[in-house]
Amino acid sequence: MSLPKGLADDVARNLVMVAQLIDEEPEKAYEYSRIALRLASRVAAVREAAGFAAYATQKYSEALAEFRAARRMTGSVELWPVMADCERGLGRPERALAMAGEPEVQKLDKAGQVEMRLVAAGARRDMGQLDAAIVTLQSPELASNANHPWTARLRYAYADALLAAGREDEAREWFAKALEADKDGSTDASDRLAELDGVEFVDAFDDSDDVEESDDSEDSEGSQESGASGVAGDSDADERESGRGGLADGDES
Repeated sequence: MSLPKGLADDVARNLVMVAQLIDEEPEKAYEYSRIALRLASRVAAVREAAGFAAYATQKYSEALAEFRAARRMTGSVELWPVMADCERGLGRPERALAMAGEPEVQKLDKAGQVEMRLVAAGARRDMGQLDAAIVTLQSPELASNANHPWTARLRYAYADALLAAGREDEAREWFAKALEADKDGSTDASDRLAELDGVEFVDAFDDSDDVEESDDSEDSEGSQESGASGVAGDSDADERESGRGGLADGDES
């Protein structure tokens, strides 16, 4: 459907804002998507953008409605996996699993089929079928040494399922493989590996350092005062020292 130029420009500006904000500020992206939707609800790209904005803000019922509308307009099956994931979000994993077995899946490209496999595995886990989830993820795409846009996420999902099943050594191996493929940092595989290896990260800018430095300064001042004040000064310095020790313990906890 074509729009008058002025209207088309307004819609395009709002869609650009949706794309720019959806990862970092999904609520704002959602607001822009609603504006675009009011301006051009009969445009498939607008319905799709509105669906993804609603999905990003966990408004799964609304997202599913928008995706269905976009699919009716285009006839494309591209949105099938995210529609199935909306069913999961709505607490209907059995519907997501049923969608994974529909003919539409065979019409998806390779990336779409991998995405559908991820959704199906997630649905299995939702239903408490952990072993089945692991089997669902086992595929030629998982075994391949080639690096595709979906590789890191597929390996990560497999590692996470293995860990949930108590297969820690295998999980570590696959988290490492996920990290190797994760060139853009789309997963937290490095953090998961560190957890398995017992590595703890310390904040280099921990405020507790400032507190301890301030307390040390007060102790120094207290010691100088105690030298001039006699016994009473010694007592005050002892109280400050006791207070500082308690604060330091609290910081460590």
